[in-house]
Amino acid sequence: MSGPTAKCRVVGDTNDRSEGRAPGLGEELRRLSVAESGTEMYALMEELYPLCRSLTGDGVRETLRRIGSRIPIDVHEVPTGTQAFDWQVPKEWNIRDAYIKDEAGNTVLSFRDSNLHVVGYSVPVRERLPLAELKEHLFSLPEHPDWIPYRTSYYSETWGFCLTHRQLTQLRDGIYEVVIDSDLTDGHLTYGECRIPGRTEEEVVIFTHTCHPSLCNDNLSGIALATHLAQALHGLSLRYTYRFVFAPATIGSITWLSQNEGQLSRVKHGLVVANAGDPGKLTYKRSRHGRAEIDCAVTHVLQHSGQPHAVLDFSPWGYDERQFGSPGINLPVGRLTRSPEGTFPEYHTSADNLQFVRPECLSESLATVLKTFAVLEGNARYVNRSPKGEPQLGRRGLYRKMGGYQDVPRQQLALLWALSFSTGDLSLLDIAEKSGLDFESIRAAASDLEASGLLGPQEKSA
Repeated sequence: MSGPTAKCRVVGDTNDRSEGRAPGLGEELRRLSVAESGTEMYALMEELYPLCRSLTGDGVRETLRRIGSRIPIDVHEVPTGTQAFDWQVPKEWNIRDAYIKDEAGNTVLSFRDSNLHVVGYSVPVRERLPLAELKEHLFSLPEHPDWIPYRTSYYSETWGFCLTHRQLTQLRDGIYEVVIDSDLTDGHLTYGECRIPGRTEEEVVIFTHTCHPSLCNDNLSGIALATHLAQALHGLSLRYTYRFVFAPATIGSITWLSQNEGQLSRVKHGLVVANAGDPGKLTYKRSRHGRAEIDCAVTHVLQHSGQPHAVLDFSPWGYDERQFGSPGINLPVGRLTRSPEGTFPEYHTSADNLQFVRPECLSESLATVLKTFAVLEGNARYVNRSPKGEPQLGRRGLYRKMGGYQDVPRQQLALLWALSFSTGDLSLLDIAEKSGLDFESIRAAASDLEASGLLGPQEKSA
């Protein structure tokens, strides 16, 4: 975070009683248990792991269908050729089978063993090729001889196979039968949305990409996390409306933004979630705004987590936060991962498998997002109604109430900080940052002070 006097931008008037906000909003989020969540998210990843996902196609549809058995989801089909800002929706790709056989008819490589064996978006092929020509279409990782790389050719009509370097070195000269039974035709780009309504139309958008095949951290972990988040929020009393978007990377977010451009003013906060299950430390990448409320909220939660973490400034490289932060869109959307893209050896290889991710890491990622949402839900601006001198807290029962707290001095400090800086221009999160106390202590103090009549909501400006 920057210096202690910096303020995070607070969206809207979070104290508007016409919206039905009660003191302590977000309490249900804070009470949610994540003890079993990691196991449940991992089970969803196991179920989705065999499906061959890509930018488009039936693998994405089946993934969304299975997500839809857990949360309410609307599936949208956008036709090939649809203009999406400077892009066009590509052709739809589906694959049924692919293999390479040697001269004796032995299968040396099969799509059925791993859907990573075929370069994504490979055009149909039925050929017999000498090894020298075949090698022009083969990709391996010499530095990791037992891993299969993940490769795509989304916008170039070609074909290829990925294999372990050990497999590649074992190929002998000869003629090979090469078959890719695929279609690349006019069709649709498919994305899903789950909307959890709140008391206002102001939205928090959670985006996760769906275009990767059997890769777990990137990004079945993001899909599982977003699905479980939606399950956790469903039925809660929330101020914000939460919109979960399951779409392919880059073209998916660009298509979603272009299809919803007229409603983007409703988006007040956003998170891209990915790489949520590996054992690396949690890493937050700020939105292009840098000091948006979502940036301050996530950073605050991480700083008070007691766990190793990292906070990165925005850059126009990465996942879909760069689309939400593009100059003409400029939404306050950050990104939460554990290890960022490209920083772990398993990235975009077959080693990003079910053994690489851990249920307890998924749980920690979920808990971090839920705590962040609790901050967003509970953040507000107040005005001290007894600002001349320090008010007498004892006769209002606040000292007696402190007996219920485990850390009395800490909560007493929170009361004094809330009183001292509730002048309408700082939010509770700002006060927490200035004080060095955690947000929940400041929010609880503000709730007690409001109940005693010493704090009141900032009046909504005309």
